[in-house]
Amino acid sequence: MEGGVLALTDHVFLPVSAVLAAIKELGDKRDEESDPSIITQASLLKELPIESSSKDIVIYISRMQDLPSDHLLGEISRVLRSGGTFLIQMSLSTGGNLDEFVSTLKRKLMLSSFLEARTVDMKPLIVASDVKCATVKANKPLWNVGSSFSIKKPAKSLPKVQIDDDLDLIDEDSLLTEEDLKKPQIPIASDCEIGSTRKACKNCTCRRAEEEEEEKVVKLGLTADQLNNPQSACGSCGLGDAFRCGTCPYKGLPPFKMGEKVLLADDFLAADI
Repeated sequence: MEGGVLALTDHVFLPVSAVLAAIKELGDKRDEESDPSIITQASLLKELPIESSSKDIVIYISRMQDLPSDHLLGEISRVLRSGGTFLIQMSLSTGGNLDEFVSTLKRKLMLSSFLEARTVDMKPLIVASDVKCATVKANKPLWNVGSSFSIKKPAKSLPKVQIDDDLDLIDEDSLLTEEDLKKPQIPIASDCEIGSTRKACKNCTCRRAEEEEEEKVVKLGLTADQLNNPQSACGSCGLGDAFRCGTCPYKGLPPFKMGEKVLLADDFLAADI
């Protein structure tokens, strides 16, 4: 079929005058004198007998209450050239909601890859009683499916930094004092300082061992004379806690011989747990 205009309808017949009126409403003077191709009962066809990308305008007139199928809209998009115009006029009963119907139709056209779907104020191309008409116009995109093009990215320019040569710069070394220039002295840790327990070592030279012994004496409440010359009024202090009285100053110490110096173990005051 030759010609730049294709008219589709679900009716058995379609007057040519209705098609020419629709072309006139579109305002395309190039196609007013063309010979339009008309296909009736288009919704029953599996494929439109039209070559792909061969029509500039496709007009679809339907009195059916249902929206056109996705297959029919796909065929219409196939026969339209890039940037072509699609005009659809649907009929609706007087009791139906025309605004909701038009909104649904526009959304369906958008999902079928048509752009700029908009309502057109046009008289019914086929006069009928007890019906309202909704006319919508849309365009096929200028690009084809599967086409690609490069996106030009703007070149990134580095910010320009203006340096004033007349500006006086400060020497960083002049800000340092004599104390800042001195090499720091790192203290040398002794053996007693190593580890988390901080106990006196075997060959202690920093008096930590003596201090620990003094702390033990203070905690037990014993005097140095009692440790060096232990004496007992009852004579049972050296036998152990089982033989000591309740006020014995040696209570808690291990057994010892009378007249012998009492020695405390290093872990004597450490917790059992």
